[in-house]
Amino acid sequence: MEDITSLSLSAAASALKKGELSATEATAACLERILETEDEINALLYVDAEGAIEQAEKMDAEGPDPAKPLWGVPVTVKDALVTRDMPTTAASRILEGFQPMYDAFVVERLREAGAIILGKNNMDEFAMGSTTENSAYKVTRNPWNTDLVPGGSSGGSAASVAAGQCFASLGSDTGGSIRQPASFCGCVGLKPTYGRVSRYGLIAYASSLDQVGPLARNVEDCARMLAVIAGHDARDMTSSPEAVPDYLQGLGATDLSGRTIGLPAEYFGEGLSDTVRKGIDKAIDTLHSLGARTMEVSLPSTSAAIATYYIVAMAEASSNLARFDGVRYGHRTKDPKDLQELYTLSRMEGFGDEVKRRIMLGTFVLSAGYYDAYYKKAAQVRRLVRDEFLAALDKCDCLLAPVAPSVAWPIGSHIEDPLQIILMDAYTCPINLAALPSLALPCALSDNGEPIGLQLIGRPFAEADILSMGSALEASLPSIGSPLQKA
Repeated sequence: MEDITSLSLSAAASALKKGELSATEATAACLERILETEDEINALLYVDAEGAIEQAEKMDAEGPDPAKPLWGVPVTVKDALVTRDMPTTAASRILEGFQPMYDAFVVERLREAGAIILGKNNMDEFAMGSTTENSAYKVTRNPWNTDLVPGGSSGGSAASVAAGQCFASLGSDTGGSIRQPASFCGCVGLKPTYGRVSRYGLIAYASSLDQVGPLARNVEDCARMLAVIAGHDARDMTSSPEAVPDYLQGLGATDLSGRTIGLPAEYFGEGLSDTVRKGIDKAIDTLHSLGARTMEVSLPSTSAAIATYYIVAMAEASSNLARFDGVRYGHRTKDPKDLQELYTLSRMEGFGDEVKRRIMLGTFVLSAGYYDAYYKKAAQVRRLVRDEFLAALDKCDCLLAPVAPSVAWPIGSHIEDPLQIILMDAYTCPINLAALPSLALPCALSDNGEPIGLQLIGRPFAEADILSMGSALEASLPSIGSPLQKA
């Protein structure tokens, strides 16, 4: 058998089910890969090597279970998802040493499906960032070129998949935090429709925008992961009862005749780099060769989407992060003189600069005298953004757009300019405002060897549709290869 860690999740799951590969062998191979790459990549905050091997050996003793679709498959999860047997910090000092008493819904689903969770991925603190440079513990590096950022906030999850440390990972996407790192690291990442996957056990950044989703090496693997984690959860009031379809059924077809794909004019104008445009154009040509038709559509409120997104997100972050006060769990300042100082110093010492910045801005837009001018107006524009997406999707089967206006940039080059990084979310955050599903997949490499990603944006709960079209496109595009031999 070829190197175990170079297998896709689907191939590994098949070999495990047939007995051609043991759970212990798969787990040991991934742990060895972590040892080889982690000092350079910094994708993980915690690795449960002993627990993973113990679980794998127990599973091997019992034998493969055909009822468990991920039996024996090693995976990782973003550190924003609570785990009862591993620390959960959201990459923040304020939660340092926190050990949850329960599993997130998606972690429960992974365990029920037979997956072996190797560890917790690094991330931007409380998912606030686009580079994974805002972690309180370490800076994650891009496996394709360790001088570059891996994207964020799920940069640790994307880097872990790209470096072969696991077969798939779970991230969370509030404004592009799955899709952008997937694009930068040459992975496939899916932001499901809001409500498709339960947020129970996800440490909240912005509750009306957050959504958990998979990162994997190809579209089929992404579909397999989604099939495991999708579904209704009574513990999450925003969880949808919408039936979960068979996400694997439409994969493999390469004839897109009769399909119409919309190209938002606002996503292909000023700000898009020539490098990314060139890669996207090749993908559009490939779609035409598969029989698909493309048409230009317009999303006029796109120019207001970034401001709208950040007002909504920061307002919700200000409210959500109020619970971290040094009283119940997490970091607590030493010897405060009174309750006010306990709150102030605990939060001052525990939160990083970016988190403090967003809390203060969120508190401002919710304050008396400013609520109507900022938050209420943003909520109104948000509805316009969603209505425009739905109107465009009435004319076509899905939309195609770049994931980011540029390829990955050097570590440290934008960290002192938060506004520049915010502008990099121009093509992803509107989809979160509209609560729509979006699939990011690699379409080309730049002349310097950096991955370029595109996204397919679908109608509400049309994940199966965009996965099917993504699979057809993936099969017809030249492979970008893998950084596995470079890491």
